[in-house]
Amino acid sequence: MSDVTACPQCGGAGCPRCRGRGRRRAQLLLTVANTDTGAVASHRVTPADLDPRPDATGGAVADLTARVRDLASTVAVALEPDPLRVRLPPAWRPELPATDRYAIAAQALADAARRPWRLWVGGANAPDPVDPDGRLAQLCRLADLLLLDLVVTARRREDHLLWTVRYEVPGSPVPDGPVEGNPGLATALTLTDARAALAGLTERGLTAPARPLDPGPRRCGALAIPAPPGPVGRVERRVVAELEDSRPGAQAVWRDGGWSHTGLRYAGSPVRSAVRGRPPLRRVTAPPDPSRLGASAAGRDRPAVLVTVTDLRHRVVHLTWRSGTPEFTRTVARTTDGRPVVQLPERYRLGAWARVFGVLPEDLAEADGGHMIARDLRDGCVSLPWAGADPVGEYVRQFGAGRLLVTAVRPAVPPLPEVVRLVLGLDLALHVGVLDLRRHAGQPLRPDGRWWSVEVRPRYAPVHPDDLPTRPSLAAALDDCLTHLADDVAGLVPADPDEPLPLPGSPARKLLADPVPALVRLAAQHPGRAVTLRVTRDGHTVHRHEGDGVSRLDG
Repeated sequence: MSDVTACPQCGGAGCPRCRGRGRRRAQLLLTVANTDTGAVASHRVTPADLDPRPDATGGAVADLTARVRDLASTVAVALEPDPLRVRLPPAWRPELPATDRYAIAAQALADAARRPWRLWVGGANAPDPVDPDGRLAQLCRLADLLLLDLVVTARRREDHLLWTVRYEVPGSPVPDGPVEGNPGLATALTLTDARAALAGLTERGLTAPARPLDPGPRRCGALAIPAPPGPVGRVERRVVAELEDSRPGAQAVWRDGGWSHTGLRYAGSPVRSAVRGRPPLRRVTAPPDPSRLGASAAGRDRPAVLVTVTDLRHRVVHLTWRSGTPEFTRTVARTTDGRPVVQLPERYRLGAWARVFGVLPEDLAEADGGHMIARDLRDGCVSLPWAGADPVGEYVRQFGAGRLLVTAVRPAVPPLPEVVRLVLGLDLALHVGVLDLRRHAGQPLRPDGRWWSVEVRPRYAPVHPDDLPTRPSLAAALDDCLTHLADDVAGLVPADPDEPLPLPGSPARKLLADPVPALVRLAAQHPGRAVTLRVTRDGHTVHRHEGDGVSRLDG
């Protein structure tokens, strides 16, 4: 019996999900890797491995969670995975002939294998469990520091509620999108740290009213909360109480040290629209205005940007940059067409504020999405359209009026040799690139320093000319690699469904020597050209990027 079946999505006609082949692989690859030792264990799940059991809905479910736990035990990883189940269609019955049961199980497994390679990474010691009450208190404290709302939302989906916890710009409308979230506020808080709560903040704030905020005196410290947010259970019950009259949802909004509660209603008919898909939601009762609203007239006459730098824990500094503010500047360069490039005082240089937070300028990133802060913003440099133009005004215009939230946090990542050991255990290739641009140090509008990339590739994939370093530090590149590792490996399986999934496995292995010093020296010998180290179980090679090609440097 084959482990390849007709694509459940298109029935064999060909679609993007099966890459036009009309056939899909009926397999799942389960892998657990130990970050402390490099040990890896895997299990390839086929239709014959499924052991479906009846469930409460009258169908059948094959639970694979125990197999993940067994793999974790094999490599000594402390792991309690989320349930992993494959639901079989109603056509499956235990009394069917074996060939029919197998064919139906293959279809169900192919449909579940949209991410065919599932990876769990952990160490011998489990991370400390998240206390939902403590997480809620921390998120509320940070909301007050950042002058944001913390919004707890419950939405109805069929016969149950889904919960989300997010930061929003005061005045933002209820997000218009599909119903999503977690079954219970405590679960949502467990899975939502400050970075997750900030994700999407920029997009959600695009339609917020343009009301300037007055952060008060500049400070870099903690702000006391007038009252604690209360236990999670009480907040949850208070939100549920707003669901009267079969409202589609309800919210609790933490603003200025206290909660406001409101139900949600449809703006118009609750009948789904053929154009919009669903009518927009509105709050039944709007929270009181923030206490720190600034003077709206001044904010519109002189465009300004409120820049907030934070360590996402307890430290914050607010900077208001307003057009027309007279400042002493010095000319540091000229553009190719002769326009002056000036540098503003230190209060406009985010790199200087990075040192206040004890991090490097290249550690600064946008709070929403983690995008790097450009060098001209770190150094306070701006090109003027003509001599005598308003430098602060051009600075604000260049980076956009409104709000900019910046994190000053050094990524907590393991050293590169540990990541190399992990990737080798998965029998993949790790490409580590570095680009030395320190020759641009005297050109303030061009990127300088060293740029890095750390990327996982299939074992036999070559170095591609377009794979260039884009992260301003090795720590940032490692953080990016590890954050997306589980998603990236899911895309590294063979495209041909007739080719079986790999089965990576490895015992504990020693660390290799740290390649960073030699790689940095090599990049310095080839300034302006990216150098990539490629490491696999077979050994390592070094390559230099040259325009549209790549050449070997070690033989």
